[in-house]
Amino acid sequence: MNASSSIETYYAGAYWRLRKESPEECGRRAEAFFQALSPIDPYFSRWFKLGRSRKEALKSRIETRQADLEKMFRRGKDKLFEELGFRISGWNGEGDDDEACGFYITCGGYAEEVGNVCVFDLPNTGPNAERVLTAPVLTGLVRAMAMAWDPDDAVAMSHKHRDLIPKPHPDALVGWVTYLARRRGTVPPLPAPVRIERVEDKGSLIILTPERFTASNPEHIALAERVRELLDRAGLLGPVRS
Repeated sequence: MNASSSIETYYAGAYWRLRKESPEECGRRAEAFFQALSPIDPYFSRWFKLGRSRKEALKSRIETRQADLEKMFRRGKDKLFEELGFRISGWNGEGDDDEACGFYITCGGYAEEVGNVCVFDLPNTGPNAERVLTAPVLTGLVRAMAMAWDPDDAVAMSHKHRDLIPKPHPDALVGWVTYLARRRGTVPPLPAPVRIERVEDKGSLIILTPERFTASNPEHIALAERVRELLDRAGLLGPVRS
């Protein structure tokens, strides 16, 4: 989705490595994920397959039951390299390109060179963006990712903020809403207004600000950098140990 350069665009992504899973297991996780999305906001309640045109795509509704999602994963299998896992993608058909949400999921991969992901491109403009780009909705989205996919880490942040982080990027990025699996370690105390929430026995959510986090706000960037330093010092942002 392309937006004006003056608009700060956002995404959410969950990341995990080396987990060999079958299409059935991927379908089960995807069903749990999509079922958890609907109560967060109506914007996440319907999905369509990608098509050659908008009209064509809107005729291809994605049924979010395990059996149907399993079929999609099977069709998305890499034909040459089984270790690359299974892929599905789609969008929600809302408004124009800047108002819609697209997703891309890779599951079941176990190659060292690649990872498994669940990434959402979020709306940029309009009433959907005003409603979705809030701490409660993004916290719910990242929590749903954590519960369904059991990733090593997940984040909701702006592309502009990500671009400000010096490269090479750490294994786990710190954004507006960050999830770190318990296997990464214990989250230390963090400065106000940061809020930490447990995700059952899986890990922790870290919400930097209750208002919209923007890369144009120096206070927001300074807070993110302080939190990154504390998490890095605690050993939480590097590669996950086997």
